[in-house]
Amino acid sequence: QVQVVESGGGLVQPGGSLRLSCAASGSFSSIDDMTWYRQAPGKGRELVASIGVYGDINYADSVKGRFTISRDNAKNTVYLQMNSLKPDDTAVYYCNCDVNRRGRVYAYWGQGTQVTVSA
Repeated sequence: QVQVVESGGGLVQPGGSLRLSCAASGSFSSIDDMTWYRQAPGKGRELVASIGVYGDINYADSVKGRFTISRDNAKNTVYLQMNSLKPDDTAVYYCNCDVNRRGRVYAYWGQGTQVTVSA
């Protein structure tokens, strides 16, 4: 089995910063793309940032210049550094990992971590 666990969410004032972490564990050979999504109340899930195994990165336009994604392949962990947070960033943040198992790629999701930006 594979487990994906996010951490680091919380309540922060506008303009503040948070760092999210997502660690994958279990039986697998490697991880391809690692992606952060978010879902705000009453809205659909949207891609925030993704990073490939060789470090290729994509960001949603709404977070460019404020968020930074990175990964530690030795720890099977992806991070999301969020700076200059805005109330519109309030959402549940989910991590998705494309995991290689037995010659195939499977997508695993974490349970989500709440980020609330409010004064």
